[in-house]
Amino acid sequence: MSLSSALDRHHALISGTGGAALVFVHGFGCDRSIWRFVAPAFEPDHRVLVYDQAGCGRAIPAWDQERHASLRGYAADLLEVIEASGFERVVCVGHSIGSVVALLAAEQRPELFDRLMLLAPSPRFMNDPPDYVGGFERSDLDDMFHLMEANHFGWAHFLAPMAMGEHNPPDLAAQFETALCSLEPRIARHFARLAFLVDVRDLLPRVQVPCTLVQCLQDSIAPPGIGRWMQARMPGSVLREVDVSGHCPHVSHPGLTVDLIREMLDGRAAP
Repeated sequence: MSLSSALDRHHALISGTGGAALVFVHGFGCDRSIWRFVAPAFEPDHRVLVYDQAGCGRAIPAWDQERHASLRGYAADLLEVIEASGFERVVCVGHSIGSVVALLAAEQRPELFDRLMLLAPSPRFMNDPPDYVGGFERSDLDDMFHLMEANHFGWAHFLAPMAMGEHNPPDLAAQFETALCSLEPRIARHFARLAFLVDVRDLLPRVQVPCTLVQCLQDSIAPPGIGRWMQARMPGSVLREVDVSGHCPHVSHPGLTVDLIREMLDGRAAP
C-alpha cells in the first residue's frame, strides 16, 4: 500500500499549528470522532492527527483480511499514516486496543515516537491464573463472540454500558451503542477477536519509548490491577490512576484526559 494515499485511506485529519505532533489511536468499536472531546484542545499549540483504523468509520475499504489478520497490520497502518503526515517524531495517545497498536508500532520504529500515553490499556484482557487477572474468562469471551454472531444489536447493547461505566450519563452509553451497531458486522467480529484475545505481555519489557499509563479505577474491562502490573514490567513508565468509572475516560472525563496529556507534554509526569 502506498504511503501517498495512507491519509485518504484512513480518513485522516491533520489540524493545529506548531509544537509537538500528537497522534490519536482509537480503540475497538470507535472511529476518529471518539477524540472529538479531547483532540481540539491541543490544536492552538500542537499539530494534531486523528484517523480511522482499518475497517472502522470511513476506513472500511482499508481493511484487508490478510494484512489485518493480526494487530501488527494495524500497527503498520499507524506507521504509514505517521510517515505520510510528514511528522518526524510524534507523541502518540492510544486507547484500549489502540494502545497495543501504538506499542507494536513503537517496537518496530521507536525513532518515530517521542512518548506514548496509553489510556485504559491492557496487554491481555483474559485471565491467566494463577498470577494474571485480565478481567475476562475465556468462556465469557466465547459467549460474547457467540452473541456477536447471533445478534449484532444485542451484543452492542451488552457492551456499551460496560465500556462507558455505570456512573456516567446514560446518553454516553447510548451513543456508543449506536456506534457499535453501525460497525460492519464481519469486520467487527474479526477485530473483536484480535482485541479481546490479545496477548502482548512479553512485549512490555522491550518498550524503548517513554510511556504514561492511565488506569481507570472503576473499569470492568481493564481491571484496576492492570496498570500496576504493566508499570512493574515497563522500565521508566509512569502510572496515573484516576478514580473514574468506565473504560473511556476521553469520552466520560475529557477535561481530566486533556489535563493528563498536558502533564505528559509538559514533562510534569514522573515515575
